[in-house]
Amino acid sequence: MNFDLIKKYNVAGPRYTSYPTVPYWDNSPDAKTWMNLVKDTFLSSGNAGISLYIHLPFCESLCTYCGCNTRITVNHKVERPYIQTLLKEWKMYTDNFPGRPAIKEIHLGGGTPTFFSSENLKILLEGIMLHADLADNFEFGFEGHPNYTSIEQLQALYDLGFRRVSFGVQDFDPKVQYIIHREQSVAQVALVTEEARRIGYASVNYDLIYGLPLQTQESIVDTIEHVKVLMPDRIAFYSYAHVPWLKPGQRRFTDKDLPSGVEKRKLYELGRALLEESGYIEIGMDHFALKSDSLYSAFVDKTLHRNFMGYTTNDTKLLIGLGVSSIGDSWTGFAQNVKVFEQYVKMVEAGDLPVFKGHILTAEDLYIRQHILNIMCHFETTWSESDEHVDSVYAALEKLEEMERDGLVERSSGKLQVTDAGKAFIRNVCMAFDARLWLKEPQSLIFSSTV
Repeated sequence: MNFDLIKKYNVAGPRYTSYPTVPYWDNSPDAKTWMNLVKDTFLSSGNAGISLYIHLPFCESLCTYCGCNTRITVNHKVERPYIQTLLKEWKMYTDNFPGRPAIKEIHLGGGTPTFFSSENLKILLEGIMLHADLADNFEFGFEGHPNYTSIEQLQALYDLGFRRVSFGVQDFDPKVQYIIHREQSVAQVALVTEEARRIGYASVNYDLIYGLPLQTQESIVDTIEHVKVLMPDRIAFYSYAHVPWLKPGQRRFTDKDLPSGVEKRKLYELGRALLEESGYIEIGMDHFALKSDSLYSAFVDKTLHRNFMGYTTNDTKLLIGLGVSSIGDSWTGFAQNVKVFEQYVKMVEAGDLPVFKGHILTAEDLYIRQHILNIMCHFETTWSESDEHVDSVYAALEKLEEMERDGLVERSSGKLQVTDAGKAFIRNVCMAFDARLWLKEPQSLIFSSTV
């Protein structure tokens, strides 16, 4: 790894779970317009199925590295009322669909989805399916905290159709776990992993994070050594996003506790090398999978997709987000639910769709979105000179000339390819295509560093 390039390209930039990125949404649909966008995509998708993201925000304690929308409580009486609110929101959508939706994908995120009891998780999923059918080859997954995921919950969710589980591990170093307030033993992670496999889960993912406070190369080596013993099917090896101006919990530590840009990238390169030695293949940005996992197959077949749920094997055009702060994607538009818990509940109980901001994509937005998606999922993109908005590509290519000289991308007639060296800078490559970012560069801190 050329660490001079890391210094050169380590700038603030988006993670491109959407295009345009959230700070550049400027054409927000009202609730009626959003529902019309959803219906249009529902009709045009035919029997392809839809995706459903359900945000379950509750956690019993605050993990100080976390950037998610959470609600800290030990009062489990909040579970049932929140589920009823979620189901009311879902019915607002199904009442407007011109037919029963076929669900291709469900993801339970948080927060801590396994904060909820097995009984209440069953009530939630049965309530969802009361107004929907299952699409062919559907895939259900959920996020689980190793300390708060029981064998009973694993079995209950499996019985409801879940075959993927993602455990938040982050790091096994006790010093790192302590400062980020996320302490869990290797034995506990091993237990939930083994039980998930015994029950029949087809894919177990670990979330690991590099760049955490007090993290060292020894931390990474130790963590990956434990991972090699347990061998999850997938690994998300994320860059820690330090945004204390957005997440006050991150003020528990300071910049002095964090590895520098170069040191941070060394942590990633070390972890990446160790994972590849163990048989994991790099998929998209910061993701790895064994060749036996469906994520690897989707990458090889070029059917890999990326949306607000991360990388997925299901390329659905309609994603509905349920719950506080959830984001929906109709492909032609985005809409986010209100972020304040009480406001979300109040609006749904009043019969109002709880969206508060979003974006209707222009034709140019859609064109650029596809190129960024291609780069994020396949490390390449192609175009034709006859494309209506091809000038957007030419503008990006001009900005990529220096990256091309640095050996990070290769350009040929109608094609851009990210090299192996360039995969470390995939966010920077996407930024070259980001017309809205270049039109109005941010004047304040809104993004984490790209490296």
